[in-house]
Amino acid sequence: MLPDLDTAPALLVAAPLLLTASCLLLAPLFGLNRPTTRTAIVAGVALVVGVYLHWRFTTTIPWDAPWVGLGFALTCLAIELFGLFDAAILFAALLKRTNRSAEADAGEARLAQRDPEDWPAVDLIIATYNEPIEVLEKTILGALALDWPNLNVWVADDGRRAWLRDFCQAKGAGYITRPDNLHAKAGNINHALKVTHAPFVAVFDADFVPQRPFLRRTMGFFDDTAIGIVQVPHSFYNHDPLQQNLALREALPDDQRFFFEAIMPGRDGWDAAFCCGSNSITRRTALEAIGGGLPAGSITEDMLLSLALLQKGYVTRYLNEPLAFGLAPESLEAFFVQRARWAQGATQILFLDTGPLGRGHAWQHRLFFLPTAWLSQCLMLMTSLIAPLVFLFFDVPPLVGVTAQSAIFFLVPMVFAQVGGIVLLGGGRYFPIAAQVLGTFQSFRLLPVIIKTLFKPHGHAFKVTPKGSDAAGGGYQRGIFFACTGLMIATLAGLAINAFPDTRIVMQGALVPMVAFWGLVNVVVLFLAAMLCLGRPALRAEERFPWHEPVAIWRRDARNATLARGIDISVSGIALAGDGVEVGEPVRVRLRGLGSIEGRVARARNGRIGIAFDGADSPARDRLIVQLFTRGMNATQLQVPLWRATRTMLARILTADMRLPTAPTGQAAARPDMGDDRLEKRTYVLPPEHRTPATMRLARAS
Repeated sequence: MLPDLDTAPALLVAAPLLLTASCLLLAPLFGLNRPTTRTAIVAGVALVVGVYLHWRFTTTIPWDAPWVGLGFALTCLAIELFGLFDAAILFAALLKRTNRSAEADAGEARLAQRDPEDWPAVDLIIATYNEPIEVLEKTILGALALDWPNLNVWVADDGRRAWLRDFCQAKGAGYITRPDNLHAKAGNINHALKVTHAPFVAVFDADFVPQRPFLRRTMGFFDDTAIGIVQVPHSFYNHDPLQQNLALREALPDDQRFFFEAIMPGRDGWDAAFCCGSNSITRRTALEAIGGGLPAGSITEDMLLSLALLQKGYVTRYLNEPLAFGLAPESLEAFFVQRARWAQGATQILFLDTGPLGRGHAWQHRLFFLPTAWLSQCLMLMTSLIAPLVFLFFDVPPLVGVTAQSAIFFLVPMVFAQVGGIVLLGGGRYFPIAAQVLGTFQSFRLLPVIIKTLFKPHGHAFKVTPKGSDAAGGGYQRGIFFACTGLMIATLAGLAINAFPDTRIVMQGALVPMVAFWGLVNVVVLFLAAMLCLGRPALRAEERFPWHEPVAIWRRDARNATLARGIDISVSGIALAGDGVEVGEPVRVRLRGLGSIEGRVARARNGRIGIAFDGADSPARDRLIVQLFTRGMNATQLQVPLWRATRTMLARILTADMRLPTAPTGQAAARPDMGDDRLEKRTYVLPPEHRTPATMRLARAS
């Protein structure tokens, strides 16, 4: 029997919130990696949510209200229950998070006991359509540098580009093309599977560069014949739009860390991890069991592949180690191309025989592969923005019977338990404010896409995410910006109107303070989402890496070199601490262990030298790419405390630059002398370390 909250002491009213907060604060003391602790957290959250739902059903539904009020309240309740259903799936996944690194160690040790020539052969397929050379060269050279003796690297080019064929032949990679583009990426890979024969197939997108130990860390899993695919996370060497546009590059990890470092290890605990389209290896016999290739019924062929293999008894195993690095979307438009494809493809699988509603799936696989999170998140976030406005302007509440005391007793602990539980179980990868802002931002564009796909699941074209110079950088989401601004103004206007008795629309004045708090939270989220709409182009054409080695600079006709200390380096240039050179003069830079690269002094002042490399193809340039992108120099993952990331995000409101960007002029080209016409006339040199019998055989075959 609950007390009368309106007359209860303040401490009693706040007791559930205090108890929830205390439990969440004490939980880490018992070890968050212990199954019992994680189970206790999930059980505690379920208890708090259960109490909330009892109150919600028994107290807050206006059963005697007019049909408009009742319909609105029931709609809000249905959307809330939909969101709680997907939250339950998320908590279930986080409950069984795995760490497969010890198994990878054991597999690598078993390989070390065998003659490397007896290691199984691997065909590595790089799927490409229209990516530029500054993206592709890193992936191709990185693949060729993998520490694996029996490796065949193939570039499957659906763009049928002569310059790429010549580049592959020069570097030692095989080149595959086909006469049409049927079934897009899935069709491209399936065609490549028909002309390759190794028992294992690694697939990489055009922008993902494998680290040298990628195969040594993953191939040992295939000693278990039930493993059909091994997947590693998508990690990035650039900043995503949230980090770039809100100036959070060093204050917030990229938005995919929570998925790849918390959700996917959790799904792996239920044998429900899935192929993510790149950075994976597949057993060829598993592919043969489902017809010899990737299923083409969805534009997210990767997830569908894992589902099809599950029906045949093959599991996708997930290794949470950063063994490949690629490009996060480099512009807002590229971001939406990617997310719309994911949302469409995930929705499409509902309508396929191999999907979660098809035959032959275990109950947990049906549950975890339901793509409902895309729709529930969009609906929840849009409802949270619109419901206060409906109440403030039309006096139609989303729930009734609510007082400040009951909200503190029931509602606030529920929100606190869910958010706190995800933060704890997510291992520091979940940032609530950032998730709310990005979710709100993308919902404006994704909700129509998802609804359209539900009514028309098939016939949607596969759109490649623009990469490199094709991504153009920056951008301005005009529609979302004005939607956010309009909702902010409407919320503030509604609060102002209801702040005074003479103009108040809401009959229950006691509810205005609670709605005011809700509305002000929405205003903060909308303001940050509006800032996110103002795309800021990347300041650098190439990612820089620290470089502290001594560097020798040879000037024209000089008999001795000028020595300098490295600061940072990229594929397109190097920054040095030193002097003795003049701006504009041509130089030759010698890097320890890599060789010499021609360049020109771009700046020289205050003891700092900037040298732009000329971009000419050379063995030294290839070695530089391999050194920068395949040896873990970009493997440091950003770890930021929740309080610091939240504080920094909120501080952006005070330092916001809300000026509309000018029309994008395109991202500065990393290598402006390397357009298609130029490429067709170039001669490529194969670096000595790549001149192995396998690569030369591939070059001849292509």
